Amino acid sequence: MQKFRLELLLKVIGIGSASGLFFGNGSLFIISDNSNMLYDYNMTTNRLEKIPLSAAAPLENIIKKDKPDLEAIAVCHDELYLFGSGSTNKRNSIYIIDVRTKQVKETIDATDLYLGMQEFGETDAENFNIEAAVYNESTWYLFNRGNGPKGKNGVYTITGNIKDGSYQMLYNDVKLPKIKGARASFTDAVKVGNKIYFLAAAEKSNSTYHDGEVAGTLLGSLNPETMKVERTQVISTKNKFEGITLYKETAETIAFLLCEDADSDIQESDIYTLTINK
Repeated sequence: MQKFRLELLLKVIGIGSASGLFFGNGSLFIISDNSNMLYDYNMTTNRLEKIPLSAAAPLENIIKKDKPDLEAIAVCHDELYLFGSGSTNKRNSIYIIDVRTKQVKETIDATDLYLGMQEFGETDAENFNIEAAVYNESTWYLFNRGNGPKGKNGVYTITGNIKDGSYQMLYNDVKLPKIKGARASFTDAVKVGNKIYFLAAAEKSNSTYHDGEVAGTLLGSLNPETMKVERTQVISTKNKFEGITLYKETAETIAFLLCEDADSDIQESDIYTLTINK
């Protein structure tokens, strides 16, 4: 992962605080941590569709103490799962959306799931913050961002049905390097082939609630069988990238789409391409 190319691809007007994305069939689905919308940006027509996730108002620009904090998005068969971070008791919803109809099929109260994860991973509420989700066959990988006081980066491996509680769980702590003296913490992940590629951002803050000065973002690869980090590389010392999805793949390279959370009220989101050699 020594050579990479990071380029600004496009700017999407109408979305602020982008926190996760998924690309498929020409649609770039984007979530925002202060919104109760799913955004569908058509990469061919450059049109943006807003899909309400709730009937409650407001749906966008929700103040920090009330926001649902949607931080992770993943596809499971023909459904999109949108995960609240669980960092407060107002952030415990999981929305399930039909990819074809773009309709909300179900909303799960993840309070019991998240409490069980905290207990199993010996992680208290102050250090719990789900930022990434990956689904592979019957297994979920949920990534805890270690931006709390204990810096507890880790991966929950959950096999079974998270809807009805019929699952088994494993937890692995993961140690990540520092960027400019600040410890990196998970912000998103995607599985490509037999590897999980992840983003980890560093901020000069030890709170899952308050943002800090950005020190940069790294890309890493993780072996899902051993939960060992294989390698990491800093891709920026100024951007806080919070979303990653597969864009294109060749025999020699992998191209990802990344979204950036600028921690501002500006209603626009920059989408980047990141291309690496295999």
